[in-house]
Amino acid sequence: MTLSQQSPHHHIYMIAGEASGDILGARLMKKLRDKTGGAVRFSGIGGAEMAEEGLRSLFPMETLSVMGVAEVLPRIPDLLSRMRKTVRDIEEKQPDVVITIDSPDFCFRVLKSVKRRGRIKAPLIHYVAPSVWAWRPERAKKVARFLNHLLALLPFEPPYFEKEGLACTFVGHPVMENRGLKAADGAAFRARHGIAPEKNLVCVLPGSRMSELKRMLPAFRESLVKIRAAVPEIAFTAATLPHLRETVESGFQGLNVTVTAEEKYDAFAAADAALATSGTVALELAAVGTPCVIGYRMNALNAFLAKKMIKTPYVSLPNIILGRSAVPELLLENCTAEKLAVEMLKILTDPAAAKAQKDAFADMRLHFSGPSPSSAAADVVMRYLKD
Repeated sequence: MTLSQQSPHHHIYMIAGEASGDILGARLMKKLRDKTGGAVRFSGIGGAEMAEEGLRSLFPMETLSVMGVAEVLPRIPDLLSRMRKTVRDIEEKQPDVVITIDSPDFCFRVLKSVKRRGRIKAPLIHYVAPSVWAWRPERAKKVARFLNHLLALLPFEPPYFEKEGLACTFVGHPVMENRGLKAADGAAFRARHGIAPEKNLVCVLPGSRMSELKRMLPAFRESLVKIRAAVPEIAFTAATLPHLRETVESGFQGLNVTVTAEEKYDAFAAADAALATSGTVALELAAVGTPCVIGYRMNALNAFLAKKMIKTPYVSLPNIILGRSAVPELLLENCTAEKLAVEMLKILTDPAAAKAQKDAFADMRLHFSGPSPSSAAADVVMRYLKD
């Protein structure tokens, strides 16, 4: 007899506030439907991905996606109204489980209010642990006061929360179940763009935000000039987002850089090395096994604050996960064209340096062996569903 025959539909309330959370939510919904034999229904807040899995959003998820003081301040009355509406909706629907996904500024306020009012008995689960290992470690104790379970993306995160009495499970990073990464075809990319298999190819990843491009493009451009001077027979490609393509093309004008917005993962797999702005892309490159150099610049005020607040010795996820400097990081005042070029040339001209990174990435991927992150997350949720 299946679960759907044994019991009525379970009801799960889910909240996502950003595009990345919408993807996580949709994958989790699909796995929960599989594991319950379809005996589950969903309500809450989500985007297009979660809508595809059957969620009717209480209001458009995009109304929660605001960043920075200048954007948030005018929206405070509206955001507070939406928080209150969400809390009332949860209380009216009386779900079996409440799952919030990332977006802690909104989600944690909703969960704290639900907990304080005490009108539902559902366990409260949050997906994506706050980065207490990087800054504001006191947040671990605060979230332990209102959460029942935390789902962590990184293997070293659970102890930070478990010591505060909060159940926390490492489920894995969504990068590790990215179909595009798994299907990346470097040979096909080279064939499409006329790049011979034996020719050195560098993939440049200058950032996913316009503010990052403005800071990073000049240094990255000059570093490519220096790399070409040392290795004349070399090809360059840059991967970006569609709405940033024109800016990236302009930034590398005259250097014969092939800019792509559709073949990102194929470009990773095709490249001998990558020059990247710090972010999730470092983990994506490690998943493919492409050696890289990471750079990052900030304005003076943010750089000052970062130095005061950040507790970890590394910023790129591969280094943080491994606990050692496997990937060169050139940050703030060290992020110069000269230094970036020197580190890139080590990878391009020294096979041992390239192999060392590839071996480190293989070690890192061992931390993520096991079930897919969404399946592991669904297994935790299943433990909380009522029989």
